[in-house]
Amino acid sequence: MKYEEQKFDIPVLDGISEEQIKAHLGLYAGYVKHVNLIREKIAELKGDDYTVAELRRRFSFEFDGMRMHEYYFEGFEGGAKEVNQDSELVKTLSLKYGSWEGFIEHFKEVGKSRGIGWVVLYLDPKAQTPHVAWTGDHELGTLSGLPILLAMDMWEHAFMVDYLPAEKGQYIDAFLKNTNWSVAEERFNKIK
Repeated sequence: MKYEEQKFDIPVLDGISEEQIKAHLGLYAGYVKHVNLIREKIAELKGDDYTVAELRRRFSFEFDGMRMHEYYFEGFEGGAKEVNQDSELVKTLSLKYGSWEGFIEHFKEVGKSRGIGWVVLYLDPKAQTPHVAWTGDHELGTLSGLPILLAMDMWEHAFMVDYLPAEKGQYIDAFLKNTNWSVAEERFNKIK
């Protein structure tokens, strides 16, 4: 089985240029390519335990990079759509963060953390509670086993065509303005 690059139906976005999206999709394609390449090399190098072990360590970076970008781009498909204020997602987030606006402020605050990584909205199905977490190099800092509702890429490649590093707050605003919240709501409803 070979992994295939997903195609995303992303309209023109407000504050995130088509050039930025095109460059970012190219980077995503590289993750898909390297996931397949590592799998091929592991099969070829059977018996070379040291090299195979190093490839296995690299695999999680490439695989999680591929998947995280899929969550990210899916959040733009179909165009911006405001959250349904009566949804279970809003009720759950408001319970933890005080209000929908409290959640948004917390999400932005996490996004302004120094460094590269991801801001991820998870839902813990066991505890029925959401978590907003910073994830480092795709595979570092993920909350094990928790489904992802929304992922915001905070590596510079996600915004450097349009914004300088000091302007990442503007990128975060553009990301949230263009998010199709029905995607996160649908993911939430499948878990709940």
